[in-house]
Amino acid sequence: MATAVRRATVYLDPALHKALRLKAAETSRSVSDLVNAAVREALAEDAEDIAAFEERDGESLISYDEMVKKLKRDGRI
Repeated sequence: MATAVRRATVYLDPALHKALRLKAAETSRSVSDLVNAAVREALAEDAEDIAAFEERDGESLISYDEMVKKLKRDGRI
């Protein structure tokens, strides 16, 4: 059974559109396939970021000033 797809209008910068069409031709993939893959990858990265934030939720916070002082004390800057 084929997956149902939704149609959407997306406005691309002309240079990006040209690059996308060239990549589609070189890789024998459709523009839609390339766009779907890119969006899927971006959403997966967002999910990883959210998971990382949730893992660190209980950690104590440190101010920027404190961090700079700590780096200086440790000889890293």
